[in-house]
Amino acid sequence: MNIPSNIITLIAGIALTLISLWYGQNHGLLPIAASEEAAEIDGLFNFMMTIATGLFLLVEGVLVYSVIRFRRRKGDTTDGPPVEGNVPLEIVWTAIPTIIVFILAVYSFDVYNTMGGLDPMASHDYLASHDHHQMVATEEDNSHLVAMDGEQVALGLGQSPYNEAGNSLVVNVNGIQYAWIFTYPDTGIVSGELHVPVNRPVQLNMTAGDVLHAFWLPEFRIKQDVIPGRESELSFTPTKVGQYPVICAELCGAYHGGMKTTLTVHSAEDYQQWLQDNTIAQTEVDGNVALGQ
Repeated sequence: MNIPSNIITLIAGIALTLISLWYGQNHGLLPIAASEEAAEIDGLFNFMMTIATGLFLLVEGVLVYSVIRFRRRKGDTTDGPPVEGNVPLEIVWTAIPTIIVFILAVYSFDVYNTMGGLDPMASHDYLASHDHHQMVATEEDNSHLVAMDGEQVALGLGQSPYNEAGNSLVVNVNGIQYAWIFTYPDTGIVSGELHVPVNRPVQLNMTAGDVLHAFWLPEFRIKQDVIPGRESELSFTPTKVGQYPVICAELCGAYHGGMKTTLTVHSAEDYQQWLQDNTIAQTEVDGNVALGQ
């Protein structure tokens, strides 16, 4: 029984679509998601994996079919047909990637803004409506540092200009060769590890004391460059209690690979206990320093 080619093509297209959709959501390539922001990144990544899987199956399927269907038969010594090109086909395989790239660009830009990234138009509209804030370039950096009423504007994944920081936990981060130093301005606690409560927004104000570093939280799907002489901001909301690695993702020197620490996400009660214990310890350290011990 001969099945019409259009029926075969339809069945193959349906199978390819279903396989791509399934694998795009079940690839298992990402670590556990531990922040609200991770859902946005995972959605974008899954969408990209769905497209990539479909294109891979389509291209490889056509290649395998062509190798089998148009292979040289035994005893065939003739030349192949003199094919010079196919304009409609070339237009199709140029237009499809162009459309895919455009869709991914719009989608990724929307995700970036949702996470508090830079939206030039939104920032322009916001600043225009607040013209009493005078924007002036700082003398220390004529290229990218900007000041608002004498205060430098931090760049990075921070709060949207339309949203207030609210109940965010603010932590100052200093990246140095080869460690991360975390300072809690409200309590004076200084730590080599980052501790935060679950389900509470966290705002990291980051600077580098020497060279370029990059603050990377794989399970949170966020990464931000930490640059000498330039403040950057990273905001996120942890959703799972646990301990997660903090990695420097920028080659910063001979011991770059050892520049690691941990982020511990506590329950609200455990975080208050950690604050209490470390506030007492910090007070004792400060007292000993004052006494010269």
